[in-house]
Amino acid sequence: MSERESMPCDVVIVGGGPAGLSAAIRLKQINEELEVVVLEKGSEIGAHILSGAVVDPKALTELFPDWRDMDCPMAETPVTDNWHWSLSKNGKTSIPHIIMPPLMSNDGCYTGSLGNMTRWLGEKAEEMGVMVFPGFPASEVMFDDKGAVRGVITQDMGIAEDGSQKGDYQPGMEIEAKYTLFAEGARGSLTKQMKAKYDLEANCEPQVYGLGIKELWDIDPKKHVPGRVIHTQGWPLSESDTWGGGFFYHQANNQVAIGFVTALDYKNPWVSPYQEFQRWKQHPAIREYLEGGTRVAYGARVINEGGWQSVPKLAFPGGALIGCAAGFVNVPRIKGSHTAMKSGMLCAEAIAAEIAGHESQPELQGYEPAVRSSWIAKELKLVQNAEPAVAKYGEDIGTILAGADMWMRTLKIGLPISMKHHADYTMTGRADLYPKIDYPKPDGVISFDRLTNVAFSFTNHAEDQPVHLQLGDADLQKSSEYDVFGGPSNRYCPAGVYEWIEEEGKEPRFQINSQNCVHCKTCDIKDPNQNINWVTPEGAGGPNYPNM
Repeated sequence: MSERESMPCDVVIVGGGPAGLSAAIRLKQINEELEVVVLEKGSEIGAHILSGAVVDPKALTELFPDWRDMDCPMAETPVTDNWHWSLSKNGKTSIPHIIMPPLMSNDGCYTGSLGNMTRWLGEKAEEMGVMVFPGFPASEVMFDDKGAVRGVITQDMGIAEDGSQKGDYQPGMEIEAKYTLFAEGARGSLTKQMKAKYDLEANCEPQVYGLGIKELWDIDPKKHVPGRVIHTQGWPLSESDTWGGGFFYHQANNQVAIGFVTALDYKNPWVSPYQEFQRWKQHPAIREYLEGGTRVAYGARVINEGGWQSVPKLAFPGGALIGCAAGFVNVPRIKGSHTAMKSGMLCAEAIAAEIAGHESQPELQGYEPAVRSSWIAKELKLVQNAEPAVAKYGEDIGTILAGADMWMRTLKIGLPISMKHHADYTMTGRADLYPKIDYPKPDGVISFDRLTNVAFSFTNHAEDQPVHLQLGDADLQKSSEYDVFGGPSNRYCPAGVYEWIEEEGKEPRFQINSQNCVHCKTCDIKDPNQNINWVTPEGAGGPNYPNM
């Protein structure tokens, strides 16, 4: 067995997204002598970043007041107008923004590639001396003899599928740190372990999620309106008693980002979020923009939707959760990068203060109070009942109740009520209680099959490596996921990873095509028995999103 190399530092950050990089940059802004390491599982910074995105620049301005003059790609396209449509099968109704709470406004926001903004943040971090290591997933957490986190171990390279060492085997490196920050995004594998070990969710509601599926299109310049932002609700999810909605953002260079979010608490196991997205594109109001255009990229990722009441305990001995690892998404605004960045900055400030004061507290003291007294808390408290209202009462009545609650909280007359959540996997119903859904075949022009689209995520995993989608009990998968729930894994996965192979005279066989995985984490969330565990694959595996 090869001995692992060890690298000491002050802070190691697991995840090179907006939260992790903002924390690293803020640490260096406060004390340039601090040794800060950022580990990113993607092949490069930004490779695994997927968002709409319409970005509120509040946190970015706090981090870099002159960011608009610093060649930040997000500055290219300010939002110019907003539309919100309620769709029926063939028509639409515009919902006036004047009836929406002020917090729903996109004035002063920008639309563009969050991946490219993250690449820019990575460059700024490296210029400041942050050690950024893309292609190095953190796969294991190290603890000291008192149970405190003391760092992480990066993924071993060159392990064969059967667990043996290949000729190019390299053991992972131990990164030892005074503080370890988990910035893995929604449903991170190590974050799950930290939540369980330190019981971080003991006093909060369970986190709930939506699956966001996105395509980039180059469209006819005559149809392109730079900075136009469109959101939709209603059809097609209204036909299956499911909720969520679409987005259509006119970004730079005659390109649009389009996508669809399906809340993962849906009951009907025959629902396919991917197919619902493809149906949505065929709506006349959407299709007219896309006709004559070309799809150029595809991807998918889960989104935290639990809101303020699902934020767990943030700090624990030796470490902390930041960004979407903790869950700071503002669901009605469909925004989370600004709150994620701010959480990373607040955590960095707390760490720098403790290191400067030569404190040796077993648990970071200043971070959690800072978050809970910040504008993150103020913003998320205004919308804390929006998601559970729609989840409980349905999209029509729930939207009205959510709007009323947001207005009351905005006017400071809100009721002191915090609605509760139910974990998404518990909501899935038996297959025999729901009608099967006959989705139309893709036309290859506006709508596409999954495997064709996955090719446009530029996903790649090294061959002959352990399957990173770990099945707990194969018999349970057959007796429950297939026999009771109708095999929903074949439908909830947006990348065609899971198949039930049915051959005459044989028992159905569960097949995992892990090479297709775009790291969305839906399986880890929606499997009705929590029988699938997503862990990090070998370094640099997964999607390579361009301009997403």
